[in-house]
Amino acid sequence: MSRKTQALAALCAGLMIAATGCGGSGDSGGDDNTIIWWHNSNNDPGKGYYEQVAKDFEEANPSVDVKVQAFAHEDMLTKLDAAFQSGDPEQVPDVYMERGGGELADHVEAGLTKDLSEDAADEIEMIGGSVAGWQVDDKTYALPFSIGVVGFWYNKDLFAEAGITAAPTTMDEFDDAVAKLKAAKIQPVSVGAKDAWPAAHYYYWTAVRECSEDVLTAAVKSLDFSDPCFAKAGDDVADIVAKEPFNKGFLSTGAQEGPTSASGLLATGKVAMELAGHWEPGVMQGITEDKKGLGDKTGWFSFPTITGGQGDPGAQMGGGDAWAVSEGAPDASVDFVKYLLSTDVQKGFAENGMGLPTNPDAVGSLTDPALADLIKVRDSAPYVQLYFDTAFGQSVGGAMNDAIVNVFAGKGTGADIVTATQEAADKEK
Repeated sequence: MSRKTQALAALCAGLMIAATGCGGSGDSGGDDNTIIWWHNSNNDPGKGYYEQVAKDFEEANPSVDVKVQAFAHEDMLTKLDAAFQSGDPEQVPDVYMERGGGELADHVEAGLTKDLSEDAADEIEMIGGSVAGWQVDDKTYALPFSIGVVGFWYNKDLFAEAGITAAPTTMDEFDDAVAKLKAAKIQPVSVGAKDAWPAAHYYYWTAVRECSEDVLTAAVKSLDFSDPCFAKAGDDVADIVAKEPFNKGFLSTGAQEGPTSASGLLATGKVAMELAGHWEPGVMQGITEDKKGLGDKTGWFSFPTITGGQGDPGAQMGGGDAWAVSEGAPDASVDFVKYLLSTDVQKGFAENGMGLPTNPDAVGSLTDPALADLIKVRDSAPYVQLYFDTAFGQSVGGAMNDAIVNVFAGKGTGADIVTATQEAADKEK
């Protein structure tokens, strides 16, 4: 069994149960006292909080200098991809975000990511089974700091204005809600299709509803997408698009940057809902002038069930982010990553609404009621399906995402998604 296959098997066993202006590369210049840290919390309160975290670590470790670089999410991914494709450990930042799955397995196989199994043994034990998504050959290469699920965040006031008295639980109810919002002259849903992955989340979710857990587990291991449920899931997405629920210009709308992004449209009351992850409250807070996002108007519901689907109604789709250390990083980088998983840092992460912490002692510090409820959803789900583009790796996931965007643009079908994905997968085998 290859490293990649073993990593994906571990992923299933774990997660399925429970501004370019920053400049420079990740090169630490050979300075063992300098840590270059890349993250995607580029709006306050997250940006300011992480700057303080770095300062606190420097005060406790006077010989260490932490250089923090905050990026928009898409910019960070682009720069990370370029760094990894170079094959040079010196181009990878010392501490960075790993999403796990096939992506991590590729990085490990290229010798670019440090094994944390021994140095972070206590943190690994604290996190528990969720760490399996960041393991290869039973070794741990990153420490997950936030694991959550994707669902619809919505504006309670706009729902009430449209006469929607309860959050949708079935696709028929979702369609009815969209119709009521349109009748009330309210744009129902925003989606940042320009960045691909927000649109792709619709297909990931319809596949979770259409396909059984066994089929999804097998596909992660075999990269075989011949089960009819995958094409049916694509047809479901085409049906959603055909009902025109999305904001004007959704194909050119970005995900999270500024008031005209998908997150910005929801945060500023221009649309009623958006399909997004556990990061959304924090993102919206960073976009709005009062730094409160939707505040008390924030609601959340899981992706609706689909009649005839083989998926478990309680299943969720999501994933997490983890801190990893590049192979060429100074030793202090490991201590810094361990510090990022400490109770104090994770409590601040929770208090600022930046995500769902993995340190059990920090869960009680979530001040956002919607996020606190999401912890219950995450922990009670029979399984959480990892984002497909992460689970299947960059080549396969990228081909899948591109084909999904074509469906959003009216230029593809469910069968086309499967064809593009399988062709990319066959090249990986």
